[in-house]
Parts: sequence; structure tokens; C-alpha cells
Amino acid sequence: MRNAYLASLLLAFFALFSVPALATNTASEVSVPAAGVSVSIVDLNSADVATLQSSLTGVGRLKAEAIVAYREQHGAFASVDELLEVKGIGKALLERNREKLSIK
Repeated sequence: MRNAYLASLLLAFFALFSVPALATNTASEVSVPAAGVSVSIVDLNSADVATLQSSLTGVGRLKAEAIVAYREQHGAFASVDELLEVKGIGKALLERNREKLSIK
């Protein structure tokens, strides 16, 4: 009886410390980028259609052409957020690519 009681206490003790460790590892795996992964930065004011299309997630030929056309019609982008003015570019697409974009 005594051994069973001690065994259950020991099991509960180890379980108490193993669950938070698993949760911590899972969260860090999701938020930390893999080693050796480089993110190429795209300048919205100088990138051509091919560069925009190949570097940005969710941007195909038509959206890349729309970005270049907007820049030619309205002048240089003043901020990355101005990309929302381009038809076909929404908040989700901008946030997905924000770390890849710059204004020079």
C-alpha cells in the first residue's frame, strides 16, 4: 500500500514537470525560424515584376504587375502599408510578407 502511494506521488511529480516542458518546446519550435533560413528583403520602390513574384508569398504575376503599375502611376511607396492601396493586396497578404518588404 505504501509503495503504491509513493509510486503515484512520484508519477504525479514527474508529470507535473514534463507537461510544461512539452508545451514550451512546441511553442518555441513554431515561433523560431530554422537555422540557415535567410529572408531576402524586397524594395517596393525598385523591384520588378519577376522579383516581386518570386520573393513574396501569395503574389503571382498579376499582383506583381499591379504593384508595379501602382508605383508607376502614383510614384514611389512612402511606406510598406501603402501596399494596401494596390488592388488585390489585403491585410493578410501584407502581414504574411511584411518582414520581406522595405522602402528605400
